[in-house]
Amino acid sequence: MRWVVLVPALLLLAGCQEQEMAKQPKLKTYAFAEAFAGHSAARPLPEGVVARSDSIEPQRALAPPKPTLSLVQRGRERFEIFCAPCHGYAGYGDGMIVARGFPQPPSFHSDRLRATSAQHIFDVITNGYGVMYSYGDRVPPKDRWAIALYLRALQVSQMQEGGGQ
Repeated sequence: MRWVVLVPALLLLAGCQEQEMAKQPKLKTYAFAEAFAGHSAARPLPEGVVARSDSIEPQRALAPPKPTLSLVQRGRERFEIFCAPCHGYAGYGDGMIVARGFPQPPSFHSDRLRATSAQHIFDVITNGYGVMYSYGDRVPPKDRWAIALYLRALQVSQMQEGGGQ
């Protein structure tokens, strides 16, 4: 009867050793490896694999689409969802996150941001900039262009109302 309890207890204790993945047999990326041609442990990516630095969906649209009322309205809707919490509904960088102690983002009505291209705005939405993280995986390309076009309309509307800085 003693062995019936002792053997499972010993097996259970044998499984309690460190099981970290860092402590396993492996080849480091630039290590010498006799097993492979060229003796490099670095292996080429298999076909169809997306590298971490690549986009899953290639950016098809390199130029902004022609502005239409429906596209600008879609841009306003997407702007209010994704951008207004930080940049504010009017784009002055006074969104609700600033009231909660986060750094103030730049105003879209500064001369520097008024002079940027829609392509630059699209790229910032896609890849992030400074402390702004990427929205490339959250906002589809068509909506990124819509936001960029709406932002241009917002800048013009604030300038006409004397809101430019």
